[in-house]
Amino acid sequence: MTGRRGGIVARAAVLAACGLVLAACATGAAGSPAPGNGMLGHSSGMQAANNPALDTGSSLGGQPAPEIRLENQFGQRMALSQFRGKAVILAFVDSQCTTVCPLTTVSMLEARQLLGAAGSRVQLLGVDANPRATSVPDALTYSRAHAMVNQWDFLTGTLPQLQSVWRAYHIAVQIQQGAIDHTPALFVIDPQGRERTVYLTQMDYASITQAAQILAARVSGLLPGHPPLASSRSLAYISGQTPAARDLRAHLLALNGYARAARHGRLPGLVAVDEQTTEPSPGAAAAYLKGLGAPLRYPVAADVTGRVADGYGVADQPWFVLTSATGKIIWKHDGWLSVRALQAAAQRA
Repeated sequence: MTGRRGGIVARAAVLAACGLVLAACATGAAGSPAPGNGMLGHSSGMQAANNPALDTGSSLGGQPAPEIRLENQFGQRMALSQFRGKAVILAFVDSQCTTVCPLTTVSMLEARQLLGAAGSRVQLLGVDANPRATSVPDALTYSRAHAMVNQWDFLTGTLPQLQSVWRAYHIAVQIQQGAIDHTPALFVIDPQGRERTVYLTQMDYASITQAAQILAARVSGLLPGHPPLASSRSLAYISGQTPAARDLRAHLLALNGYARAARHGRLPGLVAVDEQTTEPSPGAAAAYLKGLGAPLRYPVAADVTGRVADGYGVADQPWFVLTSATGKIIWKHDGWLSVRALQAAAQRA
C-alpha cells in the first residue's frame, strides 16, 4: 500500500442514497511559513538536491519563449504573448492521462496557491500532448476531471498546430503499444516572456507538494517584491509509507463500526477502493486484506487506472468525501477521523 496517494480508498456506492469516499495516501507534515524572499534557503536547497523524487529544475537562460496560438477548453483563441506582465507556468499534458499528468496539474495549482494574493500575477497554461485527443471537448473533459476548468487555460488545436508547438519546446510525443508517451515538461516563463526554468514531473505522489513548493519559490523570484510563500515543508525525501507505518489495519477495522451503523440506515453507506496503480502487484491489496485477522464489514473494490481517485481530486491521507444521490460532492475531509467523528460529520452533512 505504498506510492500513489497510498492504498485503500473508500467511495460512494452508486445505488446508495448518498455515500462516503475515503482515500489513504502518503504525505508530509506542513511546516512554518517560507522565507520572505520566496526563494529556497540553503537548507531547503540541499534537501531538494538530495531528494531523488524531485527535479529542482534546469535553467533555460532567459531566451524568448516560442509563441503559442491555440484554443482553450472553451474554444477561445489564446496566445502566450497575451500574458506578458505575468509569470506563466506552462505544462504539456495528455488530455486523457491518469498517471503523471494529473501530478503536473496539481503541482501547478498548488504552486500558485502557495503564492497567496500574488498568485493573481501567475497564469497557468496547459498544452495538449495527446495526438489522438485534440478536440476542445477533450481539453474541457480533462479540466473538469481535475477541477481545473476555471483555474487555467488548457490549449489545443489541430495536430499540425500542436506538433509545431511540441517541436518549438522540444517535447517528444509518441505512441508506444497503444499508449501515449510524452515529455512531462513544465516551464516557468517570466513576465517578459522569457523561458527561465524547465522541470520534469516525477512519478512520485508523495513529493508533489514539495515540487509545488520548489515551483512557487522559483516563480516568486520572478515577481515584483518576491512575495513570500504561504507555507513550506521539508524537502527531504519522503519514503513510501507502508500499511504498518500508518497503522492502516487499525483504521480499516475501526471503520467496521461505521459500517454497522450504516447497515441500520442511520448513515450513508461505505465502500473502500484500493488504488491498484500504487501497488507492487495486482494481488497486493487482496493479500493484505486477508492478513488483517478479521473481516471488513464493507466492500473493497479496485481503482485499476486511478480515474476514481483523480476524479474525486484525492490529494492526501486519507481523503473522505460525502456524495449525494445525484453524485454531487457535499462534504470532504483530509485526514483520519475517529468513527464517532466520522458519524457526526456524515449526520451533519
